[in-house]
Amino acid sequence: MNNRINFLKESIKNLKTLGTVTPSSRFLAERMLKKIDFSKVEVLVEFGPGNGAITKLILEKLPINATLICFEINDCFYNELSEIKNKQLIVVKSSAEKIEEELKKLNLNKTCHIISSLPLTIIPEEVTDEILEKSFHALADNGTFIQFQYSLTYFKKLKNVFNESISLGFEPLNFPPAFVYHCKKVG
Repeated sequence: MNNRINFLKESIKNLKTLGTVTPSSRFLAERMLKKIDFSKVEVLVEFGPGNGAITKLILEKLPINATLICFEINDCFYNELSEIKNKQLIVVKSSAEKIEEELKKLNLNKTCHIISSLPLTIIPEEVTDEILEKSFHALADNGTFIQFQYSLTYFKKLKNVFNESISLGFEPLNFPPAFVYHCKKVG
């Protein structure tokens, strides 16, 4: 009984800080990356990679001359991601709203894609507004911002930022099932 109570307490703690109690499924990762033409990727950014469930799939698909930059602020996940031995991976211990600053530090101006697993609904609205605005500016023309959420609450906000160039998908084979927002910066 105590193990069950401890598991529930830990799950609630994870939900409050990470937005979920389980890692993303391979099905969700595939759905998020499905529309990306990896042969043309030079720089790809991932927000909130967690334990690397989506990161590892990105690295499998990434062309040899491309770079993946992961933004992770959780110490445990940052350390876990830093142990992945791949010269194409750069793990940054920084918040997503600092995307432009971090790209400049790496002598990069733009990214062609941003994959986000951030739990936007539990992040303060002023922070999510800044993340979305800075992400839009950091994207190259025709770049994409791909975000998953467990509800439709951010559809309107993303639609406003990306000037209605947004499509919506759904992945039932994830726990919990997730909506995938696919936003494009039309240039």
